[in-house]
Amino acid sequence: MVTSIQKEKAEMFLKYHQDKEILVLLNSWDTGSSKLIEACGYKAIATTSMGIAASLGYPDCQIIQLSEMIEVVTGIVNGVKLPVTVDFEAGYGNNINEIIDSVQKIIATGIVGINIEDSNDLNPVLIDEMEFCERISAIRALSDSLGFHLVINARTDSFYTSNASPKEKLSESIKRGNKYREAGADCIFVQPVGEKEMISTLVKEINAPINILSNPGIGAGLPPSVSELQDLGVARLSLGSGLMKASLALIKKVADELSEKGTYNILSETMTPLPDATLAYKMAVGLNK
Repeated sequence: MVTSIQKEKAEMFLKYHQDKEILVLLNSWDTGSSKLIEACGYKAIATTSMGIAASLGYPDCQIIQLSEMIEVVTGIVNGVKLPVTVDFEAGYGNNINEIIDSVQKIIATGIVGINIEDSNDLNPVLIDEMEFCERISAIRALSDSLGFHLVINARTDSFYTSNASPKEKLSESIKRGNKYREAGADCIFVQPVGEKEMISTLVKEINAPINILSNPGIGAGLPPSVSELQDLGVARLSLGSGLMKASLALIKKVADELSEKGTYNILSETMTPLPDATLAYKMAVGLNK
């Protein structure tokens, strides 16, 4: 059962991809991080699969059980007022019927969008493009049957997994991106791409809104700034697992300093001035309202 509120949020989220202003998504992994992002004034909440998995002690790439993912996502949807889109990896299924069943379950949490990718466990051999198009079409048909527009962000891993030349990766991304759009995707996610010229080509050659990733831990490094990406015509910017990785890295740095030197400098610097750190905590638990 899709509620009227879920339908309205889905329409709002879809519109964000069509605005002149780029949609910036920080990517959360639990209710607290989602509330904090919401309180900071962002337009929508997007999850990171790696972040959710890591928060429960799992590696990435669908090792986490779907039921556990659903439990986390349900908490996020119930904890914020913003539209929520979920990194749904390869769809949590081995065939179309299993994937549709999984998508139906995640829609039931109240989410309005999903990422779905054309690689299994980042395998260098991508899913056949026509098979992936069939998955997208089936998800779109499910969405239509439920009477609302699920925002499908179709990710191609042509750059991420292939050993081909940059030119060949670009060509494959464009080809797949246009086919995915025709199959029913609303946005095409290409990662990792950082060069302005390549991003500009993707925007011009793919007939769909384009999502670019900014995650220092993956491949091409940092893309252009938000304003530069907006000028290039990029519709959506994601941080992916970046925030979660930064949080884990901070814990490691604080722990190492404390065990090696017995000092608290990194922790102190991060929490200075203390009122800001306290405010962040209040935002994360909803005490700022």
